[in-house]
Amino acid sequence: MEVKEIIEEIKLEANPANTVGMARYGINVNTALGISMPRIRSIAKTLGKNHKLAIELWKQNIHEVRILAAIIDEPLKVTESQMEKWVKDFDSWDLCDQCCMNLFDKTEHAYKKAFEWSERSEEFVKRAGFAIMASLAVHDKKANDERFEEFLPVIVRESGDGRNFVKKSVNWALRQIGKRNGSLREKALIAAEEILRTDSKAGKWIAKDAIRELEGK
Repeated sequence: MEVKEIIEEIKLEANPANTVGMARYGINVNTALGISMPRIRSIAKTLGKNHKLAIELWKQNIHEVRILAAIIDEPLKVTESQMEKWVKDFDSWDLCDQCCMNLFDKTEHAYKKAFEWSERSEEFVKRAGFAIMASLAVHDKKANDERFEEFLPVIVRESGDGRNFVKKSVNWALRQIGKRNGSLREKALIAAEEILRTDSKAGKWIAKDAIRELEGK
């Protein structure tokens, strides 16, 4: 299908009423059509994996279409340049997370970008760094523990960032690393205790929430 045909078909699915609920969950709906994630995934299945099409769809600057682009893109063809371009377009937590979970964490650049973006000042770029960490902890079954242990000092370092979408992603990364196996659980709890000893309000929330989940309390 041509991009124009896809956009026309997607716009037929638009439901402006749904954007009210999306906004209630903190999603930026400035370019949203109000299409559900199950429907986006259904459309993605009909299109199949297609890197060139994904690039063209991303250019349309429509919220759900960009999520669709991330789902159908081919990780092995994604360059660092593309990742840097796309991450700068993130304007909502769900677009950030969907792109990281469905695409970025499967690229050869994932670990590098997780470290690099965790140091960046832009809210959604920084969130993307930790979203990749969380996604890798779930999806990269072959990685050894050391790869995730290296993320823990970064999590401790950035735990003082009080911006809502950042602190939630830092917490997410810590919890997912801790849930990977028993050894990482203990190391994640040690990191959480270290964060607790800081004077950061955001850090204390991150640590307490992670400890509660990892200890099953």
